This record gives sequence, structure tokens and C-alpha cells, in this order.
Amino acid sequence: MLKNIKTSYGAMALLAIALFLSSCQKDFLDRLAQGDYNQDNYPYPEGAGPYDQFINSAYASLRSYDVTVFPFIAATSFRSDDADKGSTPADSPDGIQMDNFTLTPTNGLANDLWLGHYRLVNSCNFILDRVAKDPNPNTPEALKIDAQAQARFLRGYAYFMLVRSFGRVPIIDTVISTNVSQANIPQSTPAQVYAFIEQDLQFAANNLSPASAYDRKFIGRINSGAAHALLAKVYLTQGKWAQAMNEANIVMTSGEYNLSVPYATIFNEEGENSKESIFEVQATSPPAVPTDFGSQYTQVQSVRGENDWNFGWGFNVPSENLANAYEPGDPRRRRTIFYSVPDSVTIFGERPQAGLPNPRYNNKVYTNPAKRALINSRSGWWMNVRLLRYADVVLMYAEAANELGGTENTTRALQALNSVRARARGTNANILPNVTTTDQELLRQAIRKERRIELAMEHDRFFDLVRWGTVATVMQGVGKSFVPGKHELLPIPQAQIDLSNGRLTQNPGYN
Repeated sequence: MLKNIKTSYGAMALLAIALFLSSCQKDFLDRLAQGDYNQDNYPYPEGAGPYDQFINSAYASLRSYDVTVFPFIAATSFRSDDADKGSTPADSPDGIQMDNFTLTPTNGLANDLWLGHYRLVNSCNFILDRVAKDPNPNTPEALKIDAQAQARFLRGYAYFMLVRSFGRVPIIDTVISTNVSQANIPQSTPAQVYAFIEQDLQFAANNLSPASAYDRKFIGRINSGAAHALLAKVYLTQGKWAQAMNEANIVMTSGEYNLSVPYATIFNEEGENSKESIFEVQATSPPAVPTDFGSQYTQVQSVRGENDWNFGWGFNVPSENLANAYEPGDPRRRRTIFYSVPDSVTIFGERPQAGLPNPRYNNKVYTNPAKRALINSRSGWWMNVRLLRYADVVLMYAEAANELGGTENTTRALQALNSVRARARGTNANILPNVTTTDQELLRQAIRKERRIELAMEHDRFFDLVRWGTVATVMQGVGKSFVPGKHELLPIPQAQIDLSNGRLTQNPGYN
């Protein structure tokens, strides 16, 4: 069922360049969810530029298996207290290693994650190289800057995933050719990588337009709000509270986003690209070939059953610990956790098949039966992947404000925190009361708990625990064999160390 990608930097480069040459005339351009254009009307009439086909290929790589599908899910979710591996007990030995913290340097999922994100980096470097070497003296400077800004955002995102996952990684800012030695670059320190990310995202934030400046046919396109929001998370991860608060505030006062979308709607098909959406990977499924232009993100997590209840692979199931973490009556539990026990009912009124392998599944990827019928598929390849949404930014603002301290900041933190709880509460005044404490530590714990509940199963929990310094206590508390000083990071893939002839070195504890 699972695949392992074993390839060199050189092969990675060939794949990236092949993507540009072969997919630029289809793939992202043909996707219905991305807009009204396709290969017959490309270049689209307004806002088109000479670099769009290459930018679209970089966007398309976000949907790939090794960037936002199984390796990503395993690294960010299996390793947290929010989720268990799921599926059947013996399925995916590499996933078992992620779940149980028995990781070895030959873990295929870790290698896939590394390769996928470096392929994305290479795609971005290719765009930047094209802009720098553009032979057309009449190309408007604004188009050049815009292309650079989009590429640098995506490169910043890729490196943010890499540094949080692996720690010391090589900074590659030129196109990788077929010569493997050209990528044989030593690892940089996390501090150096974060400085590089900040530069990329600052450039993107300063040079991209807001979402409202783009025609609907450009839906899902990276904009200034996404750059400021991701930069806020980068600062938050490093404990740069004032900078994080400032970037989050820019997003919150932009007028582009709000908490108006009901929590129950955010994760439905009709909730895609809503006022909640800041950075969302676009996907669609043409009925003729449902896997074209889509993402396997939903399929690998969907209910694994038989016949009409065989939606997917059944991985990444909510843990009992997460199920018990909700306050009484919190409606977010039902929208997050699909219970397969007898007499349960789905959000669309279906009764699940008896005897499903797991008692709980990720309800945030549950598909609409009407959409399944329309496309004649149960796999969910049409579902977008939410990577960064507005409530996350609001809670980042609350956390940064509380950490800075002082009466004004405490008030701001409470207002932000309670706005998220109010949206979740809806019209039911009997649940989720406002948090009122002004004690910094108590408020810190309230914000941290709210982040877990609001963003459950959305791939932030493990990284939050690491940056809070609580990951060992929490993971050992749920029975995981977590070793402090080791398991905060994945092993550097042994295949990559071998290809570098030892220039890359292993993370502590994995030798």
C-alpha cells in the first residue's frame, strides 16, 4: 500500500526539472478548483506572466505524496498525542516507527519527507533562476518581483518543514543539476536556516498583494496575508514574541480574514477557500479520472472498511487521549472525531458499517456523500489540504501577547483566545465559557489547550509540544518511548548521508 522513494539529489533534480517540462501544460493549470483557465485558454487573459507555468508546477508539487500526504501526516501527526497510526496493526512498518518512536535512519517516510521538500526547494530555485536570467528586456519588473515573492514563500515553507523535522539541513539556493556533487552542501545550523526562512518570508510579505487583489480564477494563490501568517509562526517557533505578535496583528487587521465560518463548515468541501483559509493546497477530481489534479491526503486517512465503506487507508486516527481532552459539550469534538461505534451517525446522517478496524477516524477529512456520487469515487482526492488557517493566527497572537506580558497584552490575549472559543460555542451559551484569568501561567495553559482543541489533527500539535519544551513529558505520559534530546527531530535519512559521502552527519541519538 505504501511507497518508498529512494533517490539521489541528482535524481531529485531530474524529477523537478521534468515536472516543469511535462506538467506545465496540464496539472495545476487544468484544475477546476484553481480557476477558470486550462491548457486551451492559457495564458489566461488577466494577470498572466512569463513565469506562471513554472510557478504552477511548484504549486502542484504541494499536492505530492511526499510533501503533504503520508510522510507529512506520519511525521506531524503520528508522533503527537493527538493521533495513533491507525489502519491495521502491522500496516506500514515505517509508520509504526513514527508512532512508537522506534525510528531508525533508514525510515522510508523520513527519507520521502526530506526528498519531497527539497524537490519543492528546487522548484522554487528554478523560478528564481528563470527570473534572474530572463532574456526578455521588456518583462515588467512587477512580474519579476511577484514571481520571486511566490517562489520565496514556497521555499520558506519548505525549509520551515525541514528545519522543524530534521534540525540541521543544507541551505540550497541554486538549481540542482544532474551532478549530485552540486548538492553536496554541508548542513547549516537551525539558527542559520531560520534566518534564511525569515528573509524569504519577509520578501514575500513585502511584495505580494492581499488576497482580495486577485481575481477568483487565482483562488488559492499565495498572497501577503499568507506570508505574514507563516512568518508569525516562524517567529513564534523561535520565541520571538514581539515579532510574532506584530505579524499576526497584520493579518488580523487586514480585513481579509475572520472567524465567521462555522467550525462545522470549515472542513467541508463548501468550506474550502473561505474567510478562514490562509494557506490551502488546492485539489480537484475530474470525474473522468478522479486522481488527476488531486491530493491523496484525504484518502490515506479515510475510513478503511469494505464495499461502500472502503473510503481509504484508515491511517492517522484520533487518539483516546485527544477524545478525552475536550471540555463538556464542545461541538468541535464531533467535527474532529468520527466514531465508528454502533449507533453512531456521520455528519451527513450515515450509519457506519459494523466492524471497522478502528474506533475513531479523522472527521476533518470526511467527504460529502453527494460529492462522492457526483465524481463516482470515495477516495476524496478532491479535498483541499488546510495548512494554515485564521484561527491559528488568532491563537498565535494570543500566545505571543501573553508571553510578552503586561496588562494591555493580557487583555489582548484574552480577547483573541475568547474570540476562538466564541466561534466554537456558537449560539449555545452553556458551553465553552470565556477564559477570565489574568495569571500568566494559567492563561498560558488555557491558550495551549485551546490550540490543541481548535487545531486538532491539523499537524501543529507535535511542533507545538517541541517548542513549548513539554514534548517528552507529554509523549511519555501517553506511553510512548520518547527519548529527550533525540526524538524531537527525525533522523537524517541514511540514504542522504551515504549519497553525500558522509558530508551530512546524523542527528544525536541515531548513530
